[in-house]
Amino acid sequence: MGYIEGYEPDTLREIVDETHCQERLDEIQGQRSLPALLERVWLLKVLGRLDEGLDVAEDAVRQARMAGTRKDLLRARILHATILQFRGAYDAAIAEITTCAEEAEGQGWPAIAAFAYQHRGKVSYDAGDFESARVDFKRALFLRQQAGAPEDQLQATLLAVDAAERRRLEAAVAV
Repeated sequence: MGYIEGYEPDTLREIVDETHCQERLDEIQGQRSLPALLERVWLLKVLGRLDEGLDVAEDAVRQARMAGTRKDLLRARILHATILQFRGAYDAAIAEITTCAEEAEGQGWPAIAAFAYQHRGKVSYDAGDFESARVDFKRALFLRQQAGAPEDQLQATLLAVDAAERRRLEAAVAV
């Protein structure tokens, strides 16, 4: 999604132009294709409209389960878990993403596995488990490199590794 302008270094949340995101959301509002539903989930998440995002995420998972591929279903479930994360349901989000990551790795889909580990790392990061976050971000980096991911994805993952390491060390010093 070309709406990300950067990442907030302390929270790892996406920095977006909210006006641009809202315009895009308005543009695709009535579309029912799976790609449009997934994009709507992400847009609603970054705009902070989590109740709507959860409803659309559940629709996307249902549609992917009925008419999509296994990869589509994994992507939909991961995005659904990110809504749970933003709502503070960390355990549920981690459980959902873990099954997706394991399946993606088992199927030999490194790009989807990396997507899952990156997001599981963000959930752990939000929950204050910086060591688990660091491990997941490093796994995502390895898988993204293996999959030949674009430079912006590699840079986002490197930023996340550094942030998790910094927060892990800060937490250790504070104890």
